[in-house]
Amino acid sequence: MAPGITSRIGTALAAPVLALGITVGTASAPAHAAIWSSCDQWGNTTLNGYTLYNNIWGSGTGSQCVWANSGTHWGVWADHPNTGGIKSYPNAKKVVGKPIDSLGSLTSSYDVTVPSAGAYNTSYDIWDTDHDYEIMLWVNHHGAVGPLGSPQGTVSLGGHTWNVHKGDNGANQVFSFLRTSDSSSGTVDILPILDWIKDTKGWMGNETIGDVQFGYEITSSSGGLDFRTDNLTVSSS
Repeated sequence: MAPGITSRIGTALAAPVLALGITVGTASAPAHAAIWSSCDQWGNTTLNGYTLYNNIWGSGTGSQCVWANSGTHWGVWADHPNTGGIKSYPNAKKVVGKPIDSLGSLTSSYDVTVPSAGAYNTSYDIWDTDHDYEIMLWVNHHGAVGPLGSPQGTVSLGGHTWNVHKGDNGANQVFSFLRTSDSSSGTVDILPILDWIKDTKGWMGNETIGDVQFGYEITSSSGGLDFRTDNLTVSSS
């Protein structure tokens, strides 16, 4: 289900604008007071240590715009057709750059407002620096979406209980952790999850964690839907 890293990250730097209300195609995004916004496919910027990506990477996409007041307070308006296949993964990224065994802690808190329509998941996407391994943590999801790979059981780690799936997308191994009940806010202790994958299951070695992304993997949002990250923090030591 998850693509390779090259499909997730754009290369063009979007010029900042002061307010979101830019017409894209036949759709127009609602206005948000923001210090940065972009409707570009690969629009991105860095704010207070977090890199924001609009990241419309799939096929058959519609319109999408991202806005931000900071790296920890941002949102997305998306109008993607009611068809299958992931259209985008707008996200905020925090670079970690440490081997798992060198991490003393890796935690994140989230607080989101998501629509009651459409098909999407709200997820962390954690990568090693070589992009051999992708760890997804779904904190909520809605509609016809599902993880890649086969079920591996249920485990309680990092303050949450997850249904685990393991698969391969042809470019990298993907380990998906789906929270057993949807959550709009909470704190995740990520390091015990990485330790479980590495030490308990032996699915990967002492990989260097490159970055932690958090965002919305959107399959459909017909008519235009809002996804809002009211607060996001990623901390490591």
